[in-house]
Amino acid sequence: MDPVCLVIGAGAGIGGTVASRFAAEGYHACLCRRSNENGLKELVQGIQEHGGKATGFILNAIEENAIENQIEHIESEIGPIEVVVYNLGAQIGNVPLGETSYKAFEIGWRLGTLGLFRLASTVCPLMEKRGKGTILVTSATAAVRGNAGQHSHAAAMGGRRLLCQTLNAELSSKGIHIAHILVDGAVDAPDTLGRMLGPEKFQKLREEQGMSHDGLILPSRVADTYLHLAQQHRSTWTHELDLRAYTDTPWWNSRTFLDSD
Repeated sequence: MDPVCLVIGAGAGIGGTVASRFAAEGYHACLCRRSNENGLKELVQGIQEHGGKATGFILNAIEENAIENQIEHIESEIGPIEVVVYNLGAQIGNVPLGETSYKAFEIGWRLGTLGLFRLASTVCPLMEKRGKGTILVTSATAAVRGNAGQHSHAAAMGGRRLLCQTLNAELSSKGIHIAHILVDGAVDAPDTLGRMLGPEKFQKLREEQGMSHDGLILPSRVADTYLHLAQQHRSTWTHELDLRAYTDTPWWNSRTFLDSD
């Protein structure tokens, strides 16, 4: 059986593009997303048309045992999971404290942190038995800096980052590589940035800053980085890195961060 790259959060941006990149390298890509079955089928068909192997699943990661059952199914029916990309977002937008409901805050935590914990609890014992495995975790600037209105997102991403550190502390010596990838900037992705801005504003931003300007993070280049991380020799493992367009100011030099001191 072919090795499996499981992508949880396989939209048309980073997740789907990473799945395609790994499929091109000989992995069977298993793409999971919460909704939009037609979009999922298009991603899978696109991979297959280019000679890759792929299977799509609709997965609501918040549901009890959904992640656990999905991993069990893939391991028994498709192949051993060698790489997992945890790409679920937990962004609910800028919401003041008084307007952030307990439910909204909890959903951010369930997607951002608890889901990753459930994933690790299920797949890491399997990887440990095989003596190898990689978990690549997409994160955000909120993991290292909390801004006004980002209560749910910052708590979820901050927890995600520290969970990656604790997983590495326990599991790296057992052959399991966990990498926390901090995406510090806007991604040229229709499923995320495009949905937030709307089609017209998104296209205008792409024309002004993206495309040939390289001012938006390109999912295809992110996919190159993820593949590199998965193929790193264990003598030079990267446990955390950040990605941004060359025109963006790093989070630690941004005006918001400086003003907070």
